[in-house]
Amino acid sequence: MTATLRDLVMSKGYVVADGAMGTQLFAAGLSAGWSPEEWNLSHPDEIRAIHRGYLQAGADLIVTNSFGGNCFRQSLHGFEHRVGELNQAAAQIGRLEADAETQRSGRPVLVAGSMGPTGELLAPLGTMEVGACETAFAEQAAALAAGGADLLWIETMSALDEIEAAVRGARSACDLPIAATMSFDTAGRTMMGVTGRELVERLGALELAALGANCGNNVPDTEAAVIVIANVGSGTLTVSKPNAGVPHWHGDGLVYDGTPELLAAHAHRAHIAGVDVIGSCCGSTPAHTERIVSVLAGDEPPPSVEVVLNPKTALDERLVGRRPRRRRRGG
Repeated sequence: MTATLRDLVMSKGYVVADGAMGTQLFAAGLSAGWSPEEWNLSHPDEIRAIHRGYLQAGADLIVTNSFGGNCFRQSLHGFEHRVGELNQAAAQIGRLEADAETQRSGRPVLVAGSMGPTGELLAPLGTMEVGACETAFAEQAAALAAGGADLLWIETMSALDEIEAAVRGARSACDLPIAATMSFDTAGRTMMGVTGRELVERLGALELAALGANCGNNVPDTEAAVIVIANVGSGTLTVSKPNAGVPHWHGDGLVYDGTPELLAAHAHRAHIAGVDVIGSCCGSTPAHTERIVSVLAGDEPPPSVEVVLNPKTALDERLVGRRPRRRRRGG
């Protein structure tokens, strides 16, 4: 790796992350109920094309097609014994496209190895033991590192104890930097009740590369949570990757109502508030990334799209207090 996530933030002032993988895969023909990660082996060209679209739109960081690549999720498809090859292939595909973009444009691009939740609850709330959870993430992390990922991207988490287990497992397997994001769904909290402040207070000492929010119920809730995370003051880089609005049924499929203008406006507000890494999640496309890139680069004014914060989520932001924007250095 020629640059770290912090290197890129310090050189540009921000990093633009890519957009959705899953909804792009469905648009490319992935069948509901099939393993998206299996496409790394059976449809590598389609995965490469998705990465390429985001890179050509200007993304500085791409996230691998390995979100559900742990043994718990893959057991639903009968692929639990193929975790290593599925994740290594995911990282290799991302590495190929990132290196091709660097050769084409001369700019560095980071490959983040996606590690999503197991879908299980840790005991005593559920039946998953901590050791089994750590082992699952260690297996996935080792394969992503072997495939050429620059950092690990623990994402869309709801429970802090699962993130901690994932970090321990990953660090037992490799020395890649780790970013972690949670999904804030209900009144500024995750499904397990975690707030942005609690995320920073509990994980801030783990020396992670970045903390933040992704996915979520809507842009306003995600934006409120990530502004809290950015301003609590851990010194860790902050990530925001909200969904492209809210999904609605249209015919036999879900359509997201968030326009490129909506996410570009969010990107502008988030950057001003101190967020360092900004991208998008479910329902987004390279068109969303391209607009984010343009607005953050100052090539066009931010769109006049406002969001109305849920009063309950705004309360957590007010408790943080309005601090002057500052650039975090070191670490």
